[in-house]
Amino acid sequence: MPTVHELLQQGWQRHQAGKLDQAIEVYRHVLAHSPKNADALVYLGIAFFDQRDFAQSVSVYREALVIRPQFPIAWNNLGNSLRMLGQIDEAEQALATALGQQPGYLSALKNRGTLWVWAGEIERGLRWYAEGLQVDPKNAELHRNLGVIHLLLGNYDVGWAEYRWRWAMPGAYRPNLPTPVWQGQDLVGKSILLYPEQGRGDAIQFIRVASVLKQAGATVYVQCAAEMMPLFSSVPGIDLLLPDGSVVPPIDYQASFLDVVDFWYQQTKQLAVADQLFSAGRGYLVSSPVQSETWAQWMRQHVLGADGSATRRIGINWQGNPEHHADVYRSMPLESLGPLANIPGVSLVSLQFGYGASQLDEGGFANSVVRLPPGIDSAAGAFTDTAAILQNLDGVVTTDTSIAHLAGALGVNVTVLLGKVPDWRWLNQGADTPWYPSMRLVRQTEMGDWADVVDRVAKQLALS
Repeated sequence: MPTVHELLQQGWQRHQAGKLDQAIEVYRHVLAHSPKNADALVYLGIAFFDQRDFAQSVSVYREALVIRPQFPIAWNNLGNSLRMLGQIDEAEQALATALGQQPGYLSALKNRGTLWVWAGEIERGLRWYAEGLQVDPKNAELHRNLGVIHLLLGNYDVGWAEYRWRWAMPGAYRPNLPTPVWQGQDLVGKSILLYPEQGRGDAIQFIRVASVLKQAGATVYVQCAAEMMPLFSSVPGIDLLLPDGSVVPPIDYQASFLDVVDFWYQQTKQLAVADQLFSAGRGYLVSSPVQSETWAQWMRQHVLGADGSATRRIGINWQGNPEHHADVYRSMPLESLGPLANIPGVSLVSLQFGYGASQLDEGGFANSVVRLPPGIDSAAGAFTDTAAILQNLDGVVTTDTSIAHLAGALGVNVTVLLGKVPDWRWLNQGADTPWYPSMRLVRQTEMGDWADVVDRVAKQLALS
């Protein structure tokens, strides 16, 4: 018969394989026979955290600490779960306790730094990251985090150098090619393969670098997910668009889109924004004229005022991928956008697909939000219908999601609602961004307070 330790290891193996429900079943089995097992409670708390059930993880960590108060791992994990719930002071106390019990505890130093960075006290967070680097000077995650912070602050000389440490972290993607990575070399008469390294929003934002390198004299190949190819077919500067996994022609260099932004900055001290690709109402992405006309007709039939008259069409999007590490700071509930529904002459159109869309069934003002028909983007490729829909709206209000990037890349008027500490690309201040001329940024002044942000947006829409 297996020992408790062996059972916990079995559960952890399932946990590491992503089989969280099976792991939780094992941990609960151990606790059913050994309810005072603090280790089993911590394993269970980690599983709840990985399921993004932060409140439940807090509960079981606290239970473990009643049994074993001298337990730095539990204090550290408790602090991290409290951070995700926005309980800053309690999180700080828990992390301080972990470090008091185990000085130099690297995970607690990282979490303490992240706690204060996300709370908006960046200098305080940097202090704990610096202590972490004293413990482990070559820790890739800490260097990457420092890079993100310096990029957020606009300190690009430091930021890009530190951000390059991301390539030493698990999960970093490059095609398996013998070709060297481009680091700013002359590209006249040379060929280069470009590819995204992160999510779809990043791909939409940074594919513009193909045009930058084309103008620098390169032959430019781009490799991306096959479903993104129809959308990207309109991007200037691409000589050949290839699906992931395809055979690549002979090339001189390779680079991710972000590599290009980095090393273009090293050469020019300028961001590769490709502002020549934008004009009034247009960007570097273009929707299909056929799809655009199809959605124009649909809008004329379905987006109407109470009296049947035409109204201003404002698309709304409130929820990003909940698996994103910062989603708790960047997404909001649909109900927070309620004030927009009270603006005279405005009809709200849901741009929420998948995650968060079920909130439309929860009543309230959601009943007045226009829903698009099923099957969006299922026929011609990812974002192709959505792009045509966006170009038939008078404006978009969204949190920091791929919809924000798509609207900006199309040249559509878009307002992006940002948390207290946003992603680095938006910097930490300002109402506009060099990345998208048609974009307006509205920022939280207090962590977690979306009401003030939405109120300011509603007032602006009412006046425009």
